[in-house]
Amino acid sequence: MKIEIKDVIKNFGEENVLDGITLDINEGDKIAMLGPNGAGKTTLIRAILGYYKLNSGEISVDGKDPVKKRVEILKKISFIPQLPPPIKISIDDLLGYICTTSGVKKERIIKEAEDMELDIKANIKKPFFKLSGGMKQKLLIAIALARESELYIFDEPTANLDPKGRENFANLLKGLKKESSVIYVTHRLEDLKGLTNRLIYLDIGKVTEDKRLEV
Repeated sequence: MKIEIKDVIKNFGEENVLDGITLDINEGDKIAMLGPNGAGKTTLIRAILGYYKLNSGEISVDGKDPVKKRVEILKKISFIPQLPPPIKISIDDLLGYICTTSGVKKERIIKEAEDMELDIKANIKKPFFKLSGGMKQKLLIAIALARESELYIFDEPTANLDPKGRENFANLLKGLKKESSVIYVTHRLEDLKGLTNRLIYLDIGKVTEDKRLEV
């Protein structure tokens, strides 16, 4: 998936959160996006997903405006937010909804969850919001990977995982298609060793570093 970001400015009130960002993200890029809290990382991700209208500049996702073509674009993207949404329906109903809307097989999600050492069947009737933080994260990862998207965006994907969970997550990521693009917003670069080929560092709404990494 090709993403073009040109001179993007996004303000919230008087705060300039994104300050003239220009980036190209290409097919097969595996990006670690780092920066302090408030650097603009999550805002940039949400702008790519079409959640925000920009004050100025342009974002193009496969040649399309992510705000105007949001539904179409999101079908090609798997996104895991930093904070799991407060979903009140049961896991069974959630999986049914995901399978209906995305066409992914429930068995595939269950297999990905098992690889993350999450027993969905034992928790199938539980509401999603009653799961522990780690269990929620594992389930969201399983759903994201089962969809086989063109772009995966993980916002602090290992924050709620124990060391074994982080190891399992890393092993699953090695199976992603070479042409898939991935953006990891993270403070834990060590969890992504060998999984990224590019590092982008943001600070005060600007790209301060963008370099290729050896894999």
